[in-house]
Amino acid sequence: MHVSPSALEKEVALVEWLRSRGSVLVGFSGGVDSAYLACVALDALGPEHVLAVIGRSASYPMEQWSRARDVAGRFGVPVLELDTDEINDPRYAANPSNRCYFCKTELWSRLVPVARERGLAVVIDGTNADDERDHRPGKGAAAEHGVLSPLAELRFTKDEIRALSQRRDIPTWSTPSSPCLASRLPYGTAVTPLRLGKVEAAERALREIGVAGDLRVRYFGSAARVELAPAELERWRTPDGRGALRAAVRAAGFETVELDLRGFRSGSLNRANEPPLVESLGVS
Repeated sequence: MHVSPSALEKEVALVEWLRSRGSVLVGFSGGVDSAYLACVALDALGPEHVLAVIGRSASYPMEQWSRARDVAGRFGVPVLELDTDEINDPRYAANPSNRCYFCKTELWSRLVPVARERGLAVVIDGTNADDERDHRPGKGAAAEHGVLSPLAELRFTKDEIRALSQRRDIPTWSTPSSPCLASRLPYGTAVTPLRLGKVEAAERALREIGVAGDLRVRYFGSAARVELAPAELERWRTPDGRGALRAAVRAAGFETVELDLRGFRSGSLNRANEPPLVESLGVS
């Protein structure tokens, strides 16, 4: 990917921003943004002044945990793992439209004390400028706990973060975005470990048969609705492809499998009033 002069200038500004704080705790999911932020922080401040913290729960995909550990190990980022318990908060489990607020409240209420105990100056996350255009109730929780978002503050776009990550040889540069598993459940559908596990198993099975790019398996009770990137959508809409998709998702415990013909759309459950455009993948 091409790295623009503007993106390089932003990275210089990010290094200056980090050095002006002296030490940081990074909320570290292992996604594109937090991986980049942790690696730049490590270069800017050194390992003794950086701690990347992974909050683990039933809504955190195992694949993403593995990716986070891989990045940390490859670059020498100091890591701490903490268990978070948002799923036992009835406000979160009820899955309202501001579900992320309760999730992030739980996360930051655990990470901020760690930063204080270890003498780290600030807690930061990987929110970028593009994120500000989406429905992000978790931002309120971050603000309440004093968590800063330097990538958003310095106006980094997702594409710039990917390009700069590739330049640093951070393997997440080409990784599809993967928010928490609860984002696959329609608002009002209770979040349970069983439902999250079915979604995760279905997405893992689709990756294992070769589905690439952006992917979501949306949970609708006994039915699963699969969203694929446009190029993948065309590739898998063959008789054999449909059969393979159906078998993979049904093996995860779903009875009915649908393919969303509009393809992958980030935050599609925020547009639940739109009429569906789906194709049934039939029965075995």
